[in-house]
Amino acid sequence: MEQAVGDYADPAVMDWLLAGDVAIEFQARRDLLDDADQRLQARITNEGWGRRFLAARNADGSWGERFYQPKWISSHYTLLDLRTLEIDPRNAQIQQSIAKIISEEKRPDGGIGPARSIPASDVCVNGMFLNYATYFQTSETDLQSIVDFILAQRMDDGGFNCLRNTSGAQHSSLHSSLSVAEGIQQYAASGYAYRLPELIEAADSARDFMLRHRLFRSQRTGVIISPQMLRFPFPPRWKFNILRALDHFRSAGQPWDSRMSDALTIVASKQRPDGRWLLAAAHPGQVHFQMEQVGQPSRWNTLLALRVLRRFGSRMAATQTI
Repeated sequence: MEQAVGDYADPAVMDWLLAGDVAIEFQARRDLLDDADQRLQARITNEGWGRRFLAARNADGSWGERFYQPKWISSHYTLLDLRTLEIDPRNAQIQQSIAKIISEEKRPDGGIGPARSIPASDVCVNGMFLNYATYFQTSETDLQSIVDFILAQRMDDGGFNCLRNTSGAQHSSLHSSLSVAEGIQQYAASGYAYRLPELIEAADSARDFMLRHRLFRSQRTGVIISPQMLRFPFPPRWKFNILRALDHFRSAGQPWDSRMSDALTIVASKQRPDGRWLLAAAHPGQVHFQMEQVGQPSRWNTLLALRVLRRFGSRMAATQTI
């Protein structure tokens, strides 16, 4: 059962969210006020951040210089940003750009590779690709080899690691496991059927892998794996953080699990007295433009935190009073 968002956001914070970019307004109304206004989603193409990302598209349908270079302005990460905005999934330009990637960037192993000079595909990249390719309604036939590649990379501990097929990693990565789980969740939500039961099982095991680490701790020692996992830059890119992970569990409709409690407590503790969450320093690299200012209140992080707390906050409070 979801908690009333008013328990965490006062009217001034909601007004502030709704005064932001149209992509923020659309998601805030849908996820915090239960008002899914499709007219707002339709405006993302022609206004604000959505319009600016689309304006940076090259004549050949790419962004940046290549599929994965320079990193944050490449086709790959720009398409991930557009999916994050939840721009109209029927956008023909974006669909053409994804078709270009499929025709040019598949590797002999069936996956999408980060560079043509690298023969092996990267499961983290393929998880992210599956996320936006299925959101933008790519043909299932074009995705079958990518699904096959992802499933072939599943590790014995239940998760995924992008180094498994290159340097022989033996332990899954939180980063890769989350990217793949997000991609599978979008694949299922978009109605695809190819190997779906296997994918659902793989996503469940990847989430269990994350929970066995309480989303940020060593399973063996309990120490924090990396302080970066407790910071909230946006966009998070390929990197794991606890807010991104909790938002995935919310989006995937996962039930409360007490192993989320530590991470959720940290997210709640970062709420400022004014009801907002700040933006942490971005991952270094060239960007098309800055959506928000580092060190200032972040509408993105506030939206994510409020919808996570709406979904799980009451269970967290109950756990802490036992």
